[in-house]
Amino acid sequence: MLIKTERTTIRLITEDDWHSIKDIWVDFARSEYALFDRPSCTDDDAVQSRIAKWAAANRAGTDHLFFAVCVGERVIGYCAFNRRPESYELGYCFDSTYHGKGFAKESISALLQHLQKMGIDTFTAGTALENIPSVALLQSLGFRQTGTEQVSFYKDENGNDIVFEGGLFEKRG
Repeated sequence: MLIKTERTTIRLITEDDWHSIKDIWVDFARSEYALFDRPSCTDDDAVQSRIAKWAAANRAGTDHLFFAVCVGERVIGYCAFNRRPESYELGYCFDSTYHGKGFAKESISALLQHLQKMGIDTFTAGTALENIPSVALLQSLGFRQTGTEQVSFYKDENGNDIVFEGGLFEKRG
């Protein structure tokens, strides 16, 4: 499966993408927004294993779909869609070199259109409300905020949860 946009090629993730995904996770870990997401282990074996599971899920059906977003041959980001009872939950991460240039919007928009043609018409996503770029991206894609939740992925130096307000977003048809 291949989707071409004006500047990107989108394809299913394969086992060979683990190096690129690792680079994206290492890059993201340095971001001011890393506090608002689950940490990704960047040990080679762990990344290889996780990406192999993603590739296997792509072959197993449509419950979990993992896409590589490429410029030329370079993987610049990825998008994941995971089936929930009444929707597909969207997740994404892009190399910071490509932030603010429309690559995420361009590729996610194409993926949403592709999945809608497959009969999938409800999508959800979550992001920290303090992650203004991610909130703006979701809104520009037609997602609307439907609620909030208190979320924590990290602890402070005293072992207390670092809590932030997460926004819950939805897009229908």
